[in-house]
Amino acid sequence: MALLEKINKTNVPKHVAIIMDGNGRWAKKKGMMRIFGHQNGVKAVRASLEAAVKTGVQNLTLYAFSTENWNRPQAEINALMELLVDTINGELKTLNENSIRLHTIGNTTSLPQKCQTKLQEAINNTKHNTKLNLILALSYSSRWEITNAVKNIAKDVAEGKINADQIEEKTIGQYLNTSQFPDPELMIRTSGEYRISNFLLWQLAYAELYFTETLWPDFREDDFYTAILDFQKRERRFGMTTEQITA
Repeated sequence: MALLEKINKTNVPKHVAIIMDGNGRWAKKKGMMRIFGHQNGVKAVRASLEAAVKTGVQNLTLYAFSTENWNRPQAEINALMELLVDTINGELKTLNENSIRLHTIGNTTSLPQKCQTKLQEAINNTKHNTKLNLILALSYSSRWEITNAVKNIAKDVAEGKINADQIEEKTIGQYLNTSQFPDPELMIRTSGEYRISNFLLWQLAYAELYFTETLWPDFREDDFYTAILDFQKRERRFGMTTEQITA
């Protein structure tokens, strides 16, 4: 039986987040420059999108470029930015054909103007799509996001828009970049690394974490399905006991 057929469509995570790791190592194994790995990683993005649509996942967040990635060699950063523009141009038709809506989170104003323009064009072009929200985390880090949220909360308290005594978990969530999306229920990281790497720290509080040795350029639909099947085997208790859950 194909892996897709084994998936219980009534128990699919509404939101899956992926740390796409291993492009550089994949390229090094083949004796190529790191950008070669990033270029081939686009195939894994396409496969993940197709798998998400087929399984009924409603939100897919991809950790595409972190704030820490700005510390990489300038040549690699320039190549990544060009790849981002080329990928947006090349995949726009596919996004619309599959009713995928593009969103971004992160400090996107720090991206080159050309990237910002192409991103906004794609966001506008796909805004009526309804099957899947594709959320690209670009120039993103969770500590940056939370710090920014705290600043905005403090500003609104000072201006009398909210009362400090009424701030609760829900309030903080409303000030995060992801306020319009449910928290991820499943986080996938490729390449065998066992870290969250400053990714959605608040939102992943109760997510199931799935790690695979597969390097990102080799990640395909069956890898995505395997992660979903693993998720469906887990008991999600949220602090309660098994007996409470089964009851």
